[in-house]
Amino acid sequence: MGSEEYGEEFWEERYRSHTAVWSGRPNPQLVAEARDLPLGTALDIGAGEGADSCWLAERGWRVTALDLSETALRRGSEHAAAAGVGDRIEWERADVRTWDPGDRRFDLISAQFLHLRNTELRDLVGRFAGWLNPGGTVLLVHHDARDLHTTMGRPHVPERFSSAEEVASWLPGEWRVEVAEARPREATDPDGKAVTIYDAVVRARR
Repeated sequence: MGSEEYGEEFWEERYRSHTAVWSGRPNPQLVAEARDLPLGTALDIGAGEGADSCWLAERGWRVTALDLSETALRRGSEHAAAAGVGDRIEWERADVRTWDPGDRRFDLISAQFLHLRNTELRDLVGRFAGWLNPGGTVLLVHHDARDLHTTMGRPHVPERFSSAEEVASWLPGEWRVEVAEARPREATDPDGKAVTIYDAVVRARR
């Protein structure tokens, strides 16, 4: 399955077909890694229905929430308004592969489970330095390749999976990699069975 099949049309249809696609809770690795970071400006790539953006805003961040789906962003905006943080989040529909932040710079870039090929993710990682303030942090979390051998139903497209160490190696030499590891967590597969999956977590500072 190519990235074009995970484009705007795919995601818009997915969100329109469900009243809620995600749990409404922030991603656990974001909570673990960003909890103690100094507050500032954050870029939430692939913001979806806004749980991560709202969590960051509730903690005091000013957030730019980026996603392909207009429906997802509208839901995120509604959730933010209900949580009282609507004025702290800017919602923007765009494809991160071609997105240009202009003169905006961020103290945190969070990308949780992007549906990109490794070549596309490597290209994106190479652009991050130009989007960060000095001392800023990048947090990348995606499905580890060992998930392909579970019953979770991950798409069997190896070029969409990589280890945390491999992703960390794509960062320029001036970056300080603070975390690069696979973290297990419990999940439920499509048949309702408990299964251990792994999040590949990379946190680095410019």
